[in-house]
Amino acid sequence: MSKAETDCTPYTSDNGFVEDPTTTIGSPAPINEFEDNTNLPKMNLLQLFIFFFVEFGLMAWGGPVAQIARIKERLVVKRRWITVARFNRVYAVYQMLPGPEAAEICMFFGCLVGGRLGGIVAGLGFILPGFMAMLLLSYLYTIVGLDNIYFNASFRALQPVVAAMVLKAVFKIGEHAFVSNKTKKFNHVLFILAILSALQSALRINYFITLGVFGIFYSLWARGWRWAAGVVMLLNYVGYALYVVFKGVPSPTALALGIATVPDLPHLLALGLVAGSLSFGGAYTAIPFVQAEAVVLGGWLAKQTFLDGIALGNIIPAPLVIFATFVGFQGGNVYGGLGHAFAGSVLMTLGMFFPCFLFTIAGHSLLERICRNETLASFFDGITGSVVGIIAITAMDITKASIVQLPKPNVALDSAGLITLAARNTLSAVIFVLSFSLLNSVRHQYISILLVVVATIAGQFLFIDN
Repeated sequence: MSKAETDCTPYTSDNGFVEDPTTTIGSPAPINEFEDNTNLPKMNLLQLFIFFFVEFGLMAWGGPVAQIARIKERLVVKRRWITVARFNRVYAVYQMLPGPEAAEICMFFGCLVGGRLGGIVAGLGFILPGFMAMLLLSYLYTIVGLDNIYFNASFRALQPVVAAMVLKAVFKIGEHAFVSNKTKKFNHVLFILAILSALQSALRINYFITLGVFGIFYSLWARGWRWAAGVVMLLNYVGYALYVVFKGVPSPTALALGIATVPDLPHLLALGLVAGSLSFGGAYTAIPFVQAEAVVLGGWLAKQTFLDGIALGNIIPAPLVIFATFVGFQGGNVYGGLGHAFAGSVLMTLGMFFPCFLFTIAGHSLLERICRNETLASFFDGITGSVVGIIAITAMDITKASIVQLPKPNVALDSAGLITLAARNTLSAVIFVLSFSLLNSVRHQYISILLVVVATIAGQFLFIDN
């Protein structure tokens, strides 16, 4: 049996003993604290699903920090399924990989208890409550519509709150992204890559080109091949210059791949797969890729509607990438009505979560060996650092869209209407500043939920004409 298989086999440690939760003092001791499975419970698949559904799926409030803290407190500190040292090492590996870490850690524990099927079951238990909640909210959002003045008022207040959350995420992700996995210290090169990736986004260089080039650049740089890294970076900008000379400055649509120009079911699945595969550093890193495909290039999702979907993802117990369910629902509805909407939400959600299921079920030990490979670890470092710059540019774009709203096309406003519009834009700016300040000063795990609730209520007083 391979090491990867052992990692997903219930109750069996590397010394060959079948472990039991009631292990006595005379039982064989595990090899070390990183491989101790002695306290794992015995659960069938149904029990495992119910356990993760109730304990973590229904209680997944407050974003990834709160979710992971709850998993650690319940399974490591209280029940002692594994040691703290092993948990920390597991968490470090999943931080390097794309996908929501909380879902991946749930699958890791399910894998330990019930094998690979147990990992799938535990992951579904964690994800399903949020998926069902978002599916319901997406349906209600669609049938009510923004023509409803009360509905519109709440989301008008929510949009600058979401923009503040995305901007806050830039700093939060940067705290980890600019620390090299090799030296564990702040890395100025990774910081510069983030700045350059923001520049490349402003120059409208495709996101995937940026990530690929910068990942290769840093993997060469970290190995000491500075000349080769310099050549890669030089070719990157020479290629851009040649493109501008012969074809002109790229349009905003150049940022996307064009995998979802039409929101039919296969394209929605593909969009979820690509966004899920590139979500290094957390859920917010999927936002630029989905926005580029659905909002900028596809044009089948309005930017304000996209922001509303992210807002809804912050008020339900779910990983933040659950906004993919909303995007899939809206895309399917545009393409073929409500029947396609429900199918689109399911397929895009499957696509978004498939990579993290695949990585986790492959076996943690295999992942750990991959992540400890110096070349691959440096490549991931380069990608993660670059993503920060891409998110920063996206955050600025989202902030502008959430604050500054112009008159509707072909609608002429009189002086009173223009004053009202300016006043509402000013209110949105104030909400953004207050939200960003609170997110940075208040360290409570549920501050995001509180801001969303307060903004929803405040919108009824701030953005409805008397």
